[in-house]
Amino acid sequence: MVPLIQYFDSLAKKRKQRGFSAYYWNEISNYIKYFSHEDGSVLEVGCGSGDLLAKVSGKRKVGIDFSEEHINWAKEKHTNAGIEFLVMDANSIQLDQTFDLIVVSNLIGYVDDIQNVFEQIKKCSHPNTKVVVQFYNSIWEPIIKFAELIGLKHKTPTQNWLSTRDINNLLFVSGFDVYRNSKRLILPFFFPLLSFIFNKYLAKFPIFRFFSFNIYSFAKPLPESHEENYSQKYSTTVVIPARNESGNIENAILRLPKFGKHVEIIFIEGNSTDDTWEKIQEIQKKYAATHDIKIGQQKGKGKADAVREGYKIATGDILMILDADLTVPPEDLPKFYNAIASGKGDFINGTRLVYPMDKEAMRFLNYLGNHFFSWAFTWLLDQRFKDTLCGTKVMFREDYIKLTKNRKYFGEFDPFGDFDLLFGAHKLNLKIVEVPIRYRERTYGSTNISRFKHGVILLRMCAFASRKCKFI
Repeated sequence: MVPLIQYFDSLAKKRKQRGFSAYYWNEISNYIKYFSHEDGSVLEVGCGSGDLLAKVSGKRKVGIDFSEEHINWAKEKHTNAGIEFLVMDANSIQLDQTFDLIVVSNLIGYVDDIQNVFEQIKKCSHPNTKVVVQFYNSIWEPIIKFAELIGLKHKTPTQNWLSTRDINNLLFVSGFDVYRNSKRLILPFFFPLLSFIFNKYLAKFPIFRFFSFNIYSFAKPLPESHEENYSQKYSTTVVIPARNESGNIENAILRLPKFGKHVEIIFIEGNSTDDTWEKIQEIQKKYAATHDIKIGQQKGKGKADAVREGYKIATGDILMILDADLTVPPEDLPKFYNAIASGKGDFINGTRLVYPMDKEAMRFLNYLGNHFFSWAFTWLLDQRFKDTLCGTKVMFREDYIKLTKNRKYFGEFDPFGDFDLLFGAHKLNLKIVEVPIRYRERTYGSTNISRFKHGVILLRMCAFASRKCKFI
């Protein structure tokens, strides 16, 4: 049997004209590119010819491979791409740096000890590193062998054919938390029209999805148990957008617990017809000695605009939204702080649809609509969602800054802000976690949401976003 390194060295010489298989490799590169960002650092383990690294975004890119022939080929192909290529075995990674994104593509099928490789990758990870592992769907094993037999694919040594559950478990025991799995690509070769229809559309739907060729596991390092106590680690900004909420302003202050290192409160008033703005100014003065309160009035319209105005002047490490109607109890905000500060998630989304809610908290049609959108998002983002329209959403300010830079990808499509933040968090490859809360009925005023008018807008936003994050 030919040693593995000799096999890949000889393969490098044969693959210099990829031909029929170029479509397959481009699909992987394009998908990984979606989750890469210009200001991030990228490491590819088993980089081969370096084509994936050349395509993805990143300010610093490093590729390692144990095949010297592949590394020489990569250097030759991408001389001016600013990529560092190194001859290095995935079983013994010797790098004294960490990376924001680590990609492992078409590698784990060939290694003897997958757990060891994942543990080597862990050494190159910081707490917020995202790891993407791409591997074959095991149901394709006989088809792959047949393709090799008839010459459509290079013959390969015996491979590991592991299930998604096996890979996720190996990542877990190696110190990683898998937060998403996705499947893509039914036809791995280019056939005019057929490949477009099957891969861009049909492969995204149930049943067809089962036959996808490529599976992806997305993971981040598990929080270290010995990390410093997080209860006083971060400061928090709570932005409270308020329109016609005069009767709730003081209660928002009185009911908001103290948590973390410091809590900054920002009220943003927008186009009220009652005395909300006057009340906000009064409350700021009244509690100036005990609370850090900033206030402002939005120039535009809509909740999304109000939240963005608040975030512009926020100074906290963590950003939170609290609706001024107080249907999400302010007393629950420490739960959101604990979830993100402890590293359990990068983006924390409130969900109102777990616990029983107050009788008048949500009208029946709203209840049905929320369930529909939770199903739609589960499908769109390859992650289970229970509730997408809860007003309380939490993320780190540094991630929000990245989200704003990345907003050009989706555009200004969301007047409410919920979808903008969720889709933006997905594009940033953040781990999204839901925290259940008990949804309360209003004690003052009436809702600013129109069931039918705003429901149609939300449907249009889902259709728009599906083209940007599902059918890519």
